[in-house]
Amino acid sequence: MSTLTRETTETRVRLTLRAARPDDERPAVDTGEPFLDHMLQTFARYAGLHLAVEARGDLRHHLVEDVSIALGMALRRETPPACTRFGAALVPMDDALVQGAVDLGGRSWYEGTLPDSLAEHAFRSFADNAALNLHLIVHRGRNRHHVVEAAVKALGLALRQALAPGDAVFSTKGAVRVDWEEGT
Repeated sequence: MSTLTRETTETRVRLTLRAARPDDERPAVDTGEPFLDHMLQTFARYAGLHLAVEARGDLRHHLVEDVSIALGMALRRETPPACTRFGAALVPMDDALVQGAVDLGGRSWYEGTLPDSLAEHAFRSFADNAALNLHLIVHRGRNRHHVVEAAVKALGLALRQALAPGDAVFSTKGAVRVDWEEGT
């Protein structure tokens, strides 16, 4: 389980993430932004993650950005070295059809076509801080809420696959090791 507090002059985020959650557990999310709360709860449920978030911010943009950064940082720490690594999902939701794919190989990249710039920024901030490769393809959708929610569900389902236990490190490089020296 990873718990972190991220505090700036604009926001305060306290987030706890664990890579597994009981099926009957409801994510505990309170950001003061109902749509963000709904998306975080949806993400945790579809990804099969235990998630608790308490956050406040001066502006919606800052709040969404910093929660996404904290969530990415926590997921990076919770990603096991021997997991399936790759995942993909196609999610229909009313008028929306969104495909998501992830690679937990330690290199960040985001490519998306969402109709909402703040959602795009949130997914990019998450991918950068989780050090994962994320592709979201909107095949169709007119309602922005439906498109964004289908993208969150697709990401969650893809992560559920990618985080599944694996019996080996799936990389031609083997496990990547980084040693930090004190004082640098």
